[in-house]
Amino acid sequence: MSKPLVAVVGRPNVGKSTFFNKVVGQRVSIVEDTPGVTRDRIYAEAEWCGVHFALIDTGGIEPDTKDVILSQMREQAQMAMDMADVILFMVDGKEGLTAADREVGEMLYRTGKKVVLAVNKVDKPNLPDDFYDFYELGLGEPIAISSVNMLNLGDLLDAIIESFPEGAGTEEEDTIKIALIGKPNTGKSSLINRLLGENRVIVSPIAGTTRDSIDTPFEHNGDKYILIDTAGIRRKSKVNENIERYSVLRAIASIERCDVCLLMIDATEGITEQDKKIAGMAHEAGKGIVVVVNKWDLVEKETNTMNQFKKEIARELGFMSYAPSVFISALTGQRAIQVVEMAKYVSENRAMRVPTGQLNTLITDATMMKQPPSDKGKRLKIYYVSQVGVNPPLFSFKINSRPLMHFSYSRYLENKIREAYGFVGTSIKFVFREKGEKDDEI
Repeated sequence: MSKPLVAVVGRPNVGKSTFFNKVVGQRVSIVEDTPGVTRDRIYAEAEWCGVHFALIDTGGIEPDTKDVILSQMREQAQMAMDMADVILFMVDGKEGLTAADREVGEMLYRTGKKVVLAVNKVDKPNLPDDFYDFYELGLGEPIAISSVNMLNLGDLLDAIIESFPEGAGTEEEDTIKIALIGKPNTGKSSLINRLLGENRVIVSPIAGTTRDSIDTPFEHNGDKYILIDTAGIRRKSKVNENIERYSVLRAIASIERCDVCLLMIDATEGITEQDKKIAGMAHEAGKGIVVVVNKWDLVEKETNTMNQFKKEIARELGFMSYAPSVFISALTGQRAIQVVEMAKYVSENRAMRVPTGQLNTLITDATMMKQPPSDKGKRLKIYYVSQVGVNPPLFSFKINSRPLMHFSYSRYLENKIREAYGFVGTSIKFVFREKGEKDDEI
């Protein structure tokens, strides 16, 4: 099940980013500290009262100096309408209700989506005289908050999670959602068209033709898929147009709601820094990953050409060495269908469960083959291991001391699990608990 999406919309300087940072700062999902792999701060995973959701700060998108505020507001509102399960509409309690607030409020009202109205910068217990003007927006009861002072943020978050629709962001259980991600012009749309056998997605040699995320149902050998063609993600220095910035947001959201990401690499260019950053987004999100090297028909071949490229993948994308690679030509159709079959295999691996008895036997044998680390006469002891989650697989270790679990030994245990069960295409997450600790204390 994918996390519900909450888009924060509002005029510049109403406190959207402050709210975003306060909420995200309370508890953010665990991600690996991989050098060179960062997720844009306009997107983060958050949690409140045990409910996990994705928060998107549209305030991270600034208009060009020539753009008018109202135009930017319309774009923000449109983006929220397109992708969010819940829209948080933030207004300024000190300035009061403005014409821009009214127009965007009308747009949001007409969407039929759940909108939570937050009146920010209400720093005192007494409400300002014009506070009740915000009822005119017809978006329900305004919630007075102060992002800076963290006043009533709990009430606002309660209202947000209560607004999540049942089953938000989910598809049929037997449907595998595949997002095609990568730089512009790597052949994402061409691959979808090849798989479908018809031109369902606009294809153009001009980079950035696809600006929205497009969902297309697809079936193969009786299995159901959703193919998500995302806008190409450019380097920040190349993102000049506002509309391109929204495309990045939509692409990030597509990664969040998919099961498997196809990382499209241009074989004629090799692996670039931008490819690594895009891969890092999928890796941090815990998604299944298949590296798809496209335009292989344009590469001059020698005896070891493919092996050399695989070595480059291993070197440049070492933080996700679990990801398989497929070399294709979307133009000719060479090995195109293998991409779908590999995505299914990866999806099955993400959902795999290892019986507890087998897992503990495996870990016991591993500790006998390589003694756990020790420090000042105290040695790491592993009492018990169980798999507590899937998509991605999550393993809980009961140990005597968390500081003794060195990264190198954790990696050793991961390698042993992979040797026994594969888990091809998916990251594996570990959580370490000491005696007396409960799951919610980690």
